[in-house]
Amino acid sequence: MTEHCIALITDSTCDIPRNLIERYDITVVPMHVIWGDKTFRDRVDMAPKTFYRRLTEEPECPTTAHPTPEGFLATYEKAIRAGAEEIVVIAISSEQSGAFQSASQARSMIDHPVQVFDSKSNTMGLGWQVLAAARARERGGDASKMIEAADGVRQHLAHYVFLDTMEYLHKGGRIGGATRLIGSLLDIKPLVYVDRDTGRVEAAGRVRSRRRGLSTLYDRFFQELNTRYPMHIAVMHGDAQQDAERIAEQIERAYAPAELLIDITGPVLGVHTGPGAIALCGYTEDQRK
Repeated sequence: MTEHCIALITDSTCDIPRNLIERYDITVVPMHVIWGDKTFRDRVDMAPKTFYRRLTEEPECPTTAHPTPEGFLATYEKAIRAGAEEIVVIAISSEQSGAFQSASQARSMIDHPVQVFDSKSNTMGLGWQVLAAARARERGGDASKMIEAADGVRQHLAHYVFLDTMEYLHKGGRIGGATRLIGSLLDIKPLVYVDRDTGRVEAAGRVRSRRRGLSTLYDRFFQELNTRYPMHIAVMHGDAQQDAERIAEQIERAYAPAELLIDITGPVLGVHTGPGAIALCGYTEDQRK
């Protein structure tokens, strides 16, 4: 039997640390990395460290694929066999992947209560929403309360990403509204953000040095948050652990957030952001509660 009567499912772009996935009984459907004639399941067949090393060593650039409706359907059926009476799915932004559409199609293929929610985000922008839903479930909330909790986080999200290069975002086709940054592709280090209302990647600026880029990332991120209230922040990195730790230490000293995580970005998102990227994803607790 499943630990909960409501199964909580997401996709592997959530980047939630393994200990929290296990603690909150979250099911993760893996995306896929396609490298040459081989397909790898995100964070299952290919670990992030291995991915980033290979990305810098091999000339061939990998591509990605989202789970099929049949893949989601199999996950739903497994949850039902384990005792789930309802299913809540929270997926990566529909503007960035077809995973939401696949999950929705799978819902129509089964006679069981399934709710699919578009996070309009990725990495821990998605992950925080999933964790909010899991914590609502822990408090006894039903499926509607879980989705309400996720959407409450989405409405307060700030999500900025510093890219060491524009190359991978451009090749991966996930550039969205950041197309205007392409001009000096090899000479700039772009800053982008994920719009919490549209789910699109948008341009936030460009710099010429990594040091300046990380400083701007930090400043822009905290301009979006009401720092007077409890904050939940994740520092995500493309195999740039030292920079991530330095930024996390700076955040801890300045703001002492209620929750602060550091983790490596998974392979599927790493295909588009490349090595050296740093993302800040976080939200302020709703002060109206």
